[in-house]
Amino acid sequence: MTTLSQRDQAVIWHPFTQMQTAPMPIPIVRGKGSVLYTEDGGELLDMISSWWVTIHGHAHTHIAERVSAQLRTLEHTIFAGFTHEPAVQLAERLLPVLPTNQRRVFYSDNGSTAVEVALKMAFQYWHNLGKPRRKVVAFDDAYHGDTFGAMAVGGRSAFTAPFAPFLFDVTYLPAPVPGREAEVLELARAVFTDEVAAFIVEPLVQGAGGMVMYEPDVLDQLFAMARTQGTLLIADEVMTGFGRTGKLFASHYLTEQPDLMCLSKGLTGGTMALSITTCTEAIYDAFLSTDKMKTLFHGHSFTANPVACAASLASLDLLLTSERQADIQRIADQHTAFAIRLRQSPVVGNVRQRGTLLAFDLVTSGQTSYFNNIRDVAYDFLLEKGVLMRPLGNVLYLMPPYCTTNAQLQVAYEAVFALLAQLEA
Repeated sequence: MTTLSQRDQAVIWHPFTQMQTAPMPIPIVRGKGSVLYTEDGGELLDMISSWWVTIHGHAHTHIAERVSAQLRTLEHTIFAGFTHEPAVQLAERLLPVLPTNQRRVFYSDNGSTAVEVALKMAFQYWHNLGKPRRKVVAFDDAYHGDTFGAMAVGGRSAFTAPFAPFLFDVTYLPAPVPGREAEVLELARAVFTDEVAAFIVEPLVQGAGGMVMYEPDVLDQLFAMARTQGTLLIADEVMTGFGRTGKLFASHYLTEQPDLMCLSKGLTGGTMALSITTCTEAIYDAFLSTDKMKTLFHGHSFTANPVACAASLASLDLLLTSERQADIQRIADQHTAFAIRLRQSPVVGNVRQRGTLLAFDLVTSGQTSYFNNIRDVAYDFLLEKGVLMRPLGNVLYLMPPYCTTNAQLQVAYEAVFALLAQLEA
């Protein structure tokens, strides 16, 4: 009988995959909580929340029930000139838990498009004011998505090389990691001028760039410096949002508030695609006019899909409970204890943590990049132990669903220690 993996190989092209050399894809037939079940009856602990989206675990009954009810009521409607209860209610509930200056919600369908919308809002804001600005500042090795605007403001790398001639220029600052804060602040003084339209960051944690972490104080200083020139501040919280850093949003660690925020991934609890770009009243007001040319001409067929909004409302129900907030703290505490043990290993370096996200480097003589071969060694070893982690080159990280039990975390931790023992040997 033809397996699911064989059928897949005949018809599907997978993301971030060299299809000629990649092993057969692992067939998943169902999920529950923090566990994925394979076609052959195996189990995998999902320690990366399935690309950072499944914050409450797989097949959560509360979300499923809300989605089912919405499907029987209204599955979709055009959102240009129309509205519906789930979209309005989600905006009403989300804005009060964001930084207090956020006033308007614009819906799209994934993290990259949330960033595209923020960039278009920022550029057109200045255009509508009659004071066009064309420069953007971002951090080295940032990742903001794979569409063209998102690629342009991300770090230049092997991933973007084929498209480099088509990307607009961006001014980059080094990430202000511990020990480099003064250097970055000094560089920033020359970078932030009245020509800069926007400064975009992944606040406190650069995800795909290697789980690079830095402190709130230095980002506050950079935001304040940019703001003296009127530069709009964009917080890309696609990964850091919805509790991942220990607070509801990484921006809650800051004194300076962003002008625009990009949200996705955990927004629907990982149930389906949806994203949001929020902005201040001042940005929104710059588009209000009797001149139709000041309209934000942007939209998607599935903008504010009612079923996705219903899933997001259900996810918020869960996230805002005291029980779930306790889970977030519990996982953070478990990680902290694990980190103490990790630091004792001679093959581990740069252990770092922010909330439920723990990352560390595997010490290697090869290049410390996404293409380091140790990535495949670690990935395969952990899969054999029944633990799904997806190393970023020599960087290993854990970002588990919030429902993950302490016992499940210990299974993952012990699998990591077994890997380290093999590497030490």
